[in-house]
Amino acid sequence: MKQEINIALIGNPNTGKSSLFNALTGLNQKVGNFPGVTVDKLIGFYKINAEQSARIIDLPGTYSLYPRSQDEQIALQVLGSPSNPDYPEVIVVVVDATNLKRNLLLFSQILDLGLPCVLAVNMIDQARDQKLSIDIEGLSQAIGIPVIAISARNNEGIDDLKKAIKKQIDEKIIVESGTDIKQYAPELIDEIKREFELTNDYVAFELAHHYHELAHLTEEKKQKLKSLGEKYNFNPQKAQAQETIARFNHINELLFDNVFKPFDPVKESNSNKIDNWLTHRIGGLIFFFLILFIVFQSIFTWSSYPMDLIEAGFIGLENSLSNIIPDGIFKELLIGGILPGLSGVLVFIPQIAILFLFIAILEDTGYMARVTFMMDRVMKKFGLNGKSVVPLMSGIACAVPAIMSARTIENWKDRLITIMVTPLMSCSARLPVYTLLISIVVPSEKIFGFLNLQGLVLMAMYLLGFVAAIFSAYVMKLIIKTKERSYFIMELPVYRMPRWSNIGITIFNKVKTFVTEAGKIILAVSIVLWFLASYAPGDSFEQIDQKYEKVKTENTINVAELDRMMSSEKLEASYAGRLGKFIEPAIRPLGYDWKIGIALITSFAAREVFVGTIATIYSVEAEDGNLDTVREKLMSAKNANTGEPTFTLAVSLSLMIFYAFAMQCMSTIAIVYRETKSWKWPTIQFVFMTVLAYVSAWVTYIVFSS
Repeated sequence: MKQEINIALIGNPNTGKSSLFNALTGLNQKVGNFPGVTVDKLIGFYKINAEQSARIIDLPGTYSLYPRSQDEQIALQVLGSPSNPDYPEVIVVVVDATNLKRNLLLFSQILDLGLPCVLAVNMIDQARDQKLSIDIEGLSQAIGIPVIAISARNNEGIDDLKKAIKKQIDEKIIVESGTDIKQYAPELIDEIKREFELTNDYVAFELAHHYHELAHLTEEKKQKLKSLGEKYNFNPQKAQAQETIARFNHINELLFDNVFKPFDPVKESNSNKIDNWLTHRIGGLIFFFLILFIVFQSIFTWSSYPMDLIEAGFIGLENSLSNIIPDGIFKELLIGGILPGLSGVLVFIPQIAILFLFIAILEDTGYMARVTFMMDRVMKKFGLNGKSVVPLMSGIACAVPAIMSARTIENWKDRLITIMVTPLMSCSARLPVYTLLISIVVPSEKIFGFLNLQGLVLMAMYLLGFVAAIFSAYVMKLIIKTKERSYFIMELPVYRMPRWSNIGITIFNKVKTFVTEAGKIILAVSIVLWFLASYAPGDSFEQIDQKYEKVKTENTINVAELDRMMSSEKLEASYAGRLGKFIEPAIRPLGYDWKIGIALITSFAAREVFVGTIATIYSVEAEDGNLDTVREKLMSAKNANTGEPTFTLAVSLSLMIFYAFAMQCMSTIAIVYRETKSWKWPTIQFVFMTVLAYVSAWVTYIVFSS
């Protein structure tokens, strides 16, 4: 008996597949990539019994096995290749109970692949609200496989679904949809079955259609299938149209006998009534910006107390360890390098969590789809597609999955422009940089008694990224030429109350990913940076020690002040200091000194490393035992040449503008290369964003310095 069973979840977009995935697996999830592609793969687990566990693979939403986008091709790649590691033993097809006719097209195709299936009729509660009566038992008998009514959001029917999955694992009931596929290409199907040793007509039919898209086929096999199609004059478009009509005819008969809806005069749904307001040409945009305003106000207002607790916790931990651990290299590394670096990022967990909380609520209620619909009118003028809004909005969280989500855009030009401008959206990695610098130079005061000034500045930074993205898209629209026409088709889900367990799981997974992924980089960078800042070539440190020993014996200057000056001079003489000094001439016009230069270099690995780097640099410099928070260290930092504060309003705003536009993420560059299959576009993107960041930061510094 196999101990781990592959179970695939598949369904149309907006059928509640993600809610079912969370209901089945809870927090027992992980994220990977499908073999050979960069599309996210969600995998979850639950125990079937004492001996077996289920490995749930959440396939991207698709309307049929005739994919129109690269994202939809994933289902075909997984289900069309028994050698694929994700090839399922059982498929759970999730359908919307209020829209069975459209959803059952994909289900009928899955049935004909010859795999054990379970049909999960989701949103059964909404069907009841609409007075829609579905004979689940009759539907199951007519089809011949288990059909389970569920409401994934309310955990209704989940136990019955698990029992049905177990039944299919044990009994492997395989049926056909009732559509005679062979009639559309009988000779071709027979020869493909002979040549490729197949027993299933529809699998052979799918090979004839999609051989050029299936990664598991060798070039020799693809050429063979191509020649067979030419031999029998196979017309894929005509065959697909005939198949689709036949399937819908059969679906109509199935639903006529098992779905009943009482006569009801035409009545506008609640969702449509709400949409009259929320998707209004003007009122809808006002409401959207009001939502953004609330989000960024909340990020500062709600997070202040937990952030203070985390900062105090790290200060207490550093103090305790400082008293316990004996002096030596390990203590210096831990207290002066690792802990300051980690605390500089972990302190922003509350703000990251609040950001993802709002994003999850907007998606779970169905409002995010409305934003996509509303913004299509605006996006078209700038060379983008309504579907571009999803990657752009996702870019607020992270550019990497956002760029991957652009695969749903069918038009090549729209997709390429979306990929190129998405990194300009301010991602969660920029949030720690923004909030740290804003907290230093923007007073925490209220305007009109209720508007948080810091929140307004943060919102302005995010809007700046959006404006830069759409105007950059407009420039690319004029440069890139294509004859391919762009179109936008999207089904709007009904409005729903958010399912808080889903949102909790989403926030947990996103924060965990942020902490683990950023934590690994920051830990490595902190150790390397501590070494570079704590050691110097030759006998530089010995000479500085001798110099200050002599000064201490000859003068009565404050010893603590001399120690601070000695630490600062040692940092300047260290490997890190020399690196910062090397690039200082290039960044001095922006108002930055060599210490900020070190942070700029290290943050090219990941933007959020900036905070950890700054924290580590000032902790190494403060050898007098000062264990202030990162903000306190930066607020007290002085420019060695002028004696003025290092982080003035002009410098801080210049830094924020630089980080808003600069391409400081190796992962994003790698993903752009993978998605465009060329180094041309990531190179153009990197050069453009770096020049834009430098010039904008320079102008900002000049304006606010005057």
